[in-house]
Amino acid sequence: MTLKTLGSALLAAGLLTSVGLAQADTVRWARSADVTTLDPHVFNTGTNFVLMHQMYETLVNRSADGKLEPTLALSWKMTSDPSVWEFKLRPNVKFHDGTPFTAKDVVFSLNRARGPNAQVKSLLASVEDIKAVDDLTVHVKTKGPNLIFPNNLTNLFIMSEKWSKDNGAVDTQDATSKTENGATRAVNGTGPYVLASREVDSKTVMKLNPNYWGKGKAPLQVTELVYLPIKSPATRVAALLSGEVDFAQDIPAQDVARLKQDSKLRINEGPENRSIFLGLNVGTPELKSSNVKGKNPFADPKVRQAVELAIDRDAIKRSVMRGLSIPSGVMAPSFVNGYEKAMAAYPKADVAKAKALLAEAGYPNGFTVTLHTPNDRYVNDEAISTAVAGFLGRVGIKTEVSARPIAMHSVGIVKAESDFYLYGWGVPTYDSAYIFDFLVATRGKEGRGAQNATHYSNAELDNKIISLSSESDKAKRDATIKQIWDVVQKERFYIPLHDQVIHFASVKKINVPVHPDNVLHFKDVKFVK
Repeated sequence: MTLKTLGSALLAAGLLTSVGLAQADTVRWARSADVTTLDPHVFNTGTNFVLMHQMYETLVNRSADGKLEPTLALSWKMTSDPSVWEFKLRPNVKFHDGTPFTAKDVVFSLNRARGPNAQVKSLLASVEDIKAVDDLTVHVKTKGPNLIFPNNLTNLFIMSEKWSKDNGAVDTQDATSKTENGATRAVNGTGPYVLASREVDSKTVMKLNPNYWGKGKAPLQVTELVYLPIKSPATRVAALLSGEVDFAQDIPAQDVARLKQDSKLRINEGPENRSIFLGLNVGTPELKSSNVKGKNPFADPKVRQAVELAIDRDAIKRSVMRGLSIPSGVMAPSFVNGYEKAMAAYPKADVAKAKALLAEAGYPNGFTVTLHTPNDRYVNDEAISTAVAGFLGRVGIKTEVSARPIAMHSVGIVKAESDFYLYGWGVPTYDSAYIFDFLVATRGKEGRGAQNATHYSNAELDNKIISLSSESDKAKRDATIKQIWDVVQKERFYIPLHDQVIHFASVKKINVPVHPDNVLHFKDVKFVK
């Protein structure tokens, strides 16, 4: 979409009284991609979660300083039975359609999020049973004491059981097909904003909920929120500079310095709780996209080491990210329990050694492979993948980059159909188990491994991962986390590249602080005079 087309579309929709002039209580919010669905339990992806947080709510949230804070749950505690967590719910809350919020909705929603099509189900893999004790009390029984269970709930949204049944949304939408349900394009949450209209890949309009329970507790100064997916980075930045949007995420690294010089804009930045990495298919008999037949080059540890040594992380930081990344050798940001600085050390690029390893593995002339990458999700994602392909080409691995929108890429990860792919992962629980549950565990093992598209499987490691959700001794649990990381680092079925740095850009009249999880709640945003 060109800037002219965008402006015309906004004017036609009545969102602008004139170019660059919006209502004082309206915020036009631009991102690089639209959400894949409005069903809150389908994809485990930050783009979806951030939009959902404006309309749906969770039992608990995480503040910018990393602490859990009450939302639909006022309090939570481990009961005298350490395998049971008790949640006391907020009274006098209603869904957008006026239906009262009760414990039954929590039970329904968490069970829905455990369903076969729910890609968030790994968060609830330790759950054995969920009960409504009374209208405002829920007990969640886990398979042994789960010390961090509330940490898993910050992106598990609560739906109305009645509305879901009335609208054909009892089961989570199937992400692997084109089928839809009643929640794919409609929302009935308890959140501060009500869905007013939605045009897929174009515009989603939300209005302030007049019956929101948080009146008097949150500023609620933004009364209309217009979400505008603008794929082109240049168009997105131009829309911000011209005043056609008020707030933009996914700012290209190469534009940050220029935007900081504009007196009309406010740029907030900070390290993100998200790692960018490469995933390698190490478990199938052969790679679909390779000229090597009858065997899988990535199954050989020497090849995986060669791939890592071929990649120059410092050059990616310097030339692709314009200095705005934190190169790392581990796919766990520093915010995460289990992170150790020593794990983040990474080897310098060594072309000669990489070539020697490939020759030792039986590939003196390299091989071909396709690298799948999103082109609208992470900062400079396609450019990173293009740089990786260039580095691998120097050692003989001829890499074709296949770029696609995150909506398609996410489905590809769910289907585990890629030989080689770029991906990013945030850790909203601030604990390594979240990484292991989704990315390391054998796919399908007790509801885990939903985003493990590497085909890696290790029964001993699975048992250690499962034990993390029932170990009551923190010291023992942390020791197990270290043991798991030792294996993951040694096996190299993932090759970490860097941690992202977030940039929020807005007009001066609003100030949106950077949250490490790249989450924002417009109910808390204030207009600056």
